[in-house]
Amino acid sequence: MNSSFVLHAGIMLAGVFIAAVSQVLLKKSALRSHENTVKEYLNPLVIVAYMLFAASTLCTTIAYRVIPMSLGSVLSSTSYIYVTLFGVYIFHEKLNRKKLGALALIVGGVLVFALAG
Repeated sequence: MNSSFVLHAGIMLAGVFIAAVSQVLLKKSALRSHENTVKEYLNPLVIVAYMLFAASTLCTTIAYRVIPMSLGSVLSSTSYIYVTLFGVYIFHEKLNRKKLGALALIVGGVLVFALAG
């Protein structure tokens, strides 16, 4: 692997992480009560979340200049890990056996792809 490949894979992972943070902001906003519909959609959390989604899209576009689509989709699946961790630590959601099993399958798939390639 050359340094450009690793850099672009890192950019892809950063974009996936940024998108997960954006989802947290949107959920935080959705959990709050708002005075009206306009304030529900035009508040700082929602605006920042959509700006982060745009940044995530930019990261993905840059990353796909170098990394193959097959790797990009595997790296994108790491979002499930980020979202689960945020759910547990920020929203105090409970992890059950099904969720842990699903995460294990995702991590296993990423590792198989990484080691096979």
